[in-house]
Formats: sequence, structure tokens, C-alpha cells
Amino acid sequence: MELIRPGTMFDFIGKKKFTVWVSTIAIVISLGSIFLQGLKYGVDFAGGILIQIRVSQAVDISEVRNAMEAMGSKDAMVQKFGGENEFLIRVEKSVEDLEGMSKKVQASLQERFKDKTLEIRRVEVVGPKVGKELKTKALWAVGLSFAAILVFVAWRFKQVSFGLGGITALVHDIIITYGAISIAGLEYSLPLLAVIMTIIGFSINDTIVIFDRVRENVKKMRKENFETIFNVSINETLGRTILTSGTLMTVVLILFFFGGPVIHDFAFALIVGLISGTYSTIYVASPVVLLWNKYFTQKKRR
Repeated sequence: MELIRPGTMFDFIGKKKFTVWVSTIAIVISLGSIFLQGLKYGVDFAGGILIQIRVSQAVDISEVRNAMEAMGSKDAMVQKFGGENEFLIRVEKSVEDLEGMSKKVQASLQERFKDKTLEIRRVEVVGPKVGKELKTKALWAVGLSFAAILVFVAWRFKQVSFGLGGITALVHDIIITYGAISIAGLEYSLPLLAVIMTIIGFSINDTIVIFDRVRENVKKMRKENFETIFNVSINETLGRTILTSGTLMTVVLILFFFGGPVIHDFAFALIVGLISGTYSTIYVASPVVLLWNKYFTQKKRR
């Protein structure tokens, strides 16, 4: 049984003026949040100490905060994490001897909760230089991936417009995902960088599927205009898009609701990216190619 009946023809391209406004508003809101509120960098990029502890008996989160304040770490962030009586402590510091400070914090916590048996489950220490280096490498990773995709898509389809369409869709997805991270106040760490790279791969893969069908249909539908060819191509690949995006979304939603706090931020950012990536493949990448063809390619032919 076909997911989409043969001959189904939704006018996706006909809605491009409306979707341009939708995308513009979403991008403006996202950029506004990024520039005004900024990103909340985690220990991976800001540097500092991350300690995950578990106490054998019931402990209120205020007790852990008081313990950190007593040892001079008033800016430490404490949150419930994972199972019962389990906490995550972040101390963002730019001091040189982070290892020594980490041991001091662990020893102080052990002493404070010695009557309740405290277990140190995880310790991460990232120096400020390492954090800065990771941030730089993250920017390079995203930038180089964009450049490689632009060259590959333009070469594969023998048209610059296809490369520009794919990259415009990716920029759209990345801005909106970063905006969602900023608005939600999520901690931007290496796992969320992994989400960004995943979204880049997902979005461009879906875009290339449609572009491949367009290339095939250009040969079959020589008498039709470019907009009709794109509309037919999007409709012909719609079943595949729904199956791919729907399967991924089902898995990520399960992770979001049942995966616990450890993976909650990761799943949330991925949900936003998947929605944006599916939308941009149809309503951003394709219209950009059409606009380029209309205002540049056709003029050159004249």
C-alpha cells in the first residue's frame, strides 16, 4: 500500500511567498535571542568542573547548594539529575589548577555527607584554554562542512543554484536550532554540537533526494516550467520524506519523554532540527533554486 497515492499533487511551491515570511520571522526571533540572550556555554566550552554525585539517603537540593557555598563556590550550579538523590554540580572557573580544585570539592562533599554515603559518579575537568580551543574547532567544523556541501552539491548537479539552495536551507536550520537552544536556556555543550552536525547531515540528505528527482524530471518534462517540475518532484518524494522524518521523529520523541534528564536537552534540540530540516528541504532549498534560475540563469540565456 502506497503511503502517498500516485497522482497526488500538493502545491508546495505555490505557498513559497507565505513560507518566506514564516522563515523570516523564525530567523529574526532566533537571531534576536542569540544576540540579546546569547548561548549558555557548558563546561565543555566555558571551562570548569562538572561533578555528578549520588547520596544514599534523601537529601534536599538546598543542602548541596549550601555545601558548595560553604566551600566558597557561591556561583556553582546544582541541579537534580538522573535517579533519586542524584545531583549534577557545575563550577565554571578559569583558574589554572582545576584538577586541585576538583579534588578539593570532592573531598569537601565527602566530608559534608559522610553520614549519608556519598558516591562520586562522574567528574569532568576542562581548562579555559581547552574550552576556547573546542569552541574554535566547533566553528571550523560547521564552517568547513558548509563549504564542502556547497562544492559537492554544485558539482553533482552541475549548477551553482542547487548548491546555494542546499546551503541556504542548512543555514536556516542551524539558526533556528541555535535560536531554540538560546530561547530554552539549554546548556550548549559537545552533545548539542553533535546535534547540529546531525541536522546538517539529515537536512542535506533530504534535499539531495528531491534535487535528484528534479534532475530526472527535467529530462522527462522538457515542456514544463521549472516550478511545475519542482512541485512534481517534491510530491513524488513526499512518501519517502514522511517515512524518514516520521521514523526519526518517533525515536527522538521517545528519547525526549522517556530518556530522562541526561538526554533531554539533546532530544529537544534534535526535535527542533528535524522539524526545521524537513520544512527547509521543501520550502527553503527549492524556492532558492527557483529564484536563482528565474533572476540569473534565464537572464543569461536572453
